[in-house]
Amino acid sequence: MSITLLIKKTAQNRPLQHLLFWAVSFYVLARLFAYSDELATVDIIYTFLFHLSILLAVYVNLIWLIPAFLTTKKYGLYFLLLVVIVFCSIGFNLLTFNYLSDHIFPGYYFIAYYGFWEISQFIVAYIVITSLIKLSKGWFRYLETKDELQRLETEKKTAELSALKSQVNPHFLFNSLNNLYSLALDNDERTPGIILMLSQTMRYLLYESNADFVPLEKEVEHLQNYVEMQRLRVGEKARISFEVMGDTTNKQVAPLLFLPLVENGFKHGVKGETEGAFIKMLLQVLDNQLVFKTENNKGEVDDIEKNSTTGGVGLQNLRRRLDLLYPNKHHLEITDGIGTFTVVLKIDLP
Repeated sequence: MSITLLIKKTAQNRPLQHLLFWAVSFYVLARLFAYSDELATVDIIYTFLFHLSILLAVYVNLIWLIPAFLTTKKYGLYFLLLVVIVFCSIGFNLLTFNYLSDHIFPGYYFIAYYGFWEISQFIVAYIVITSLIKLSKGWFRYLETKDELQRLETEKKTAELSALKSQVNPHFLFNSLNNLYSLALDNDERTPGIILMLSQTMRYLLYESNADFVPLEKEVEHLQNYVEMQRLRVGEKARISFEVMGDTTNKQVAPLLFLPLVENGFKHGVKGETEGAFIKMLLQVLDNQLVFKTENNKGEVDDIEKNSTTGGVGLQNLRRRLDLLYPNKHHLEITDGIGTFTVVLKIDLP
């Protein structure tokens, strides 16, 4: 067994810790009380009797006073009772050597060599040392528990983000396939081009957006690809604009945050008979903030959409991801007007 493993096992074995502490204490006091360099039987007995009062004070403090009063912040009562215990232990020490020792060890003659003040110093010193050891162990356990809770919270957050991100891809694919289905029914010649763009977009979703953060340029490229795919679908019947302002280089952003907003605009604005429909998208990069704004007309809500249970998945997903990825560092404002629907997302950049 290695020394490291032995130390670790010893640190986890509380009875062994106590045994080692008192063994060291017994040896040190025995050498202190001894009349000569060689320990005699009388020295060992005297040391044993002296430890009785120390043990009384130490374990009453460790087992009762600290848990019941100190850790519950009843400091006044704790120190009052501690003083009482110290006085009782001093009295027990004097009683042991002046009276009890003659009955326990009748073949020896013991007297109390130390007075009240000297005995109190021994007892107080032991109480302080053992209290510090106990409190330090509690502090280390607290730190270990805190680290474990943080680790579990991080794992939970990672798992939840993975689950939320995994919902984005099917949601996007579901909407895109619906669009392709409509074009295929009309034998639209633009269908192959949209399929190719969908393939490129899916490649980004599956292979390039797995990291927690991606270059902003990549995310913009993905959005532009998606917008062009939608532009092919609707042709000239809708006004579609996507503007990027500011420097997107050397910026990092969580992937797929803006896609639900763009999807939402096309789904609820640019649909069906698209005459007069529009969607405007603006991504603005400031020094320490990223602003993404979408504005679209509000199309008529058909019966299928009224009965749909998946209509809010994208925005609900986005809200939760923002809370996890950018806590207190984002602002999402949704304005549901009479004829337009506007969303403004602001993110503080690191």
